[in-house]
Amino acid sequence: MKRHVVLLAVLLVSCSEQAERTYTVDELIADEALLSEIIATCRNNPGELGNTPNCQNAAAADFKARLKRM
Repeated sequence: MKRHVVLLAVLLVSCSEQAERTYTVDELIADEALLSEIIATCRNNPGELGNTPNCQNAAAADFKARLKRM
């Protein structure tokens, strides 16, 4: 019985959390405000967020945007 309650609780929590949208590099280059927001968030917590798709894409977009400005 305890297993069922725990499993149900885990399922409810996992279903209620909305998955964060993953932005592409091109989307982040097009929206500088969003890029800045994601970079700031990632730099604020690199241990947990550094390897997430959005942080990796933001770093790539930032690098690509800097190359374009040169």
